[in-house]
Amino acid sequence: MNVLVTGGVGFIGTNLIKRLLEDGHKVVSLDNYQTGKEENEQEGCEYHRVDIRDGIDFDFFMPDPDIIYHLAALPRIQPSFEYPELTFETNVLGTMNIMSWAKEKGCGVVYAGSSSKHGGIFKNPYTFTKHQGEEIVELYNKVYDVPTAICRFYNVYGPYQLTEGEYCTVVGIFQRQYKNGEELTITGDGEQRRDFTHVYDIVDGFVKCGEQLDKVSGEVFELGRGENFSINVIAQSFDVGYTYIPKRPGEVQETLCTDMKARKLLGWKPTIDILDYIEGVRVDKEISNN
Repeated sequence: MNVLVTGGVGFIGTNLIKRLLEDGHKVVSLDNYQTGKEENEQEGCEYHRVDIRDGIDFDFFMPDPDIIYHLAALPRIQPSFEYPELTFETNVLGTMNIMSWAKEKGCGVVYAGSSSKHGGIFKNPYTFTKHQGEEIVELYNKVYDVPTAICRFYNVYGPYQLTEGEYCTVVGIFQRQYKNGEELTITGDGEQRRDFTHVYDIVDGFVKCGEQLDKVSGEVFELGRGENFSINVIAQSFDVGYTYIPKRPGEVQETLCTDMKARKLLGWKPTIDILDYIEGVRVDKEISNN
């Protein structure tokens, strides 16, 4: 198939493109490289530095897409407080541009939603704009018959995750601090719980959704492992020192996927446990130190 991926040099996009190439698809990536990295580019994929906020002719990059995996977004909660306008432009206007093009081409779209919605859409600009993106996708599905599906991600971690800068996740931060021999920094009291889901499992669910889009068009899927851990437990699993820093605004106390629709309709089953992953990180460091 001809597959277009937005946000293709980002954390999840890179893992998705690796999977799509392994599956034998022709893949084109559109990304503005704001949070993605050039070193994430994979051999066999065609990359373009493009900002989806711009009113451009996407046909130039792939005139006959079979499906679009729409991942491009300005991610993370905390930066969205500082950049609400940019977050809105990217996550809402950019999604509108992609959906308008999909309507014109008659191709399906699988949209990367966010589980942060369940904590309240007005908690922060990021969550609000990702919810607005979902509404746009649903609009094009119901009004224009564009085949669509929405996959909400839960606390993704794994290869290619950011470990530096304001857009990295807690697992990315902990890995960097652990690698550098630093104390881990826990926000608040550390009792907030997260449903950590490995990026390989996320990608598998995303791809399964695209492969079965003709059967599941209009559906919303929750892609979470279904088990959560406190940040304290995650930090303690690294078996190093840690300290506490002030709580951050806009974040929920708990995420946990309880919706089993993805398992029932897609045959999706997450397989990787966060504690096993951390053990692997510790083993890798021990090997590198010997």
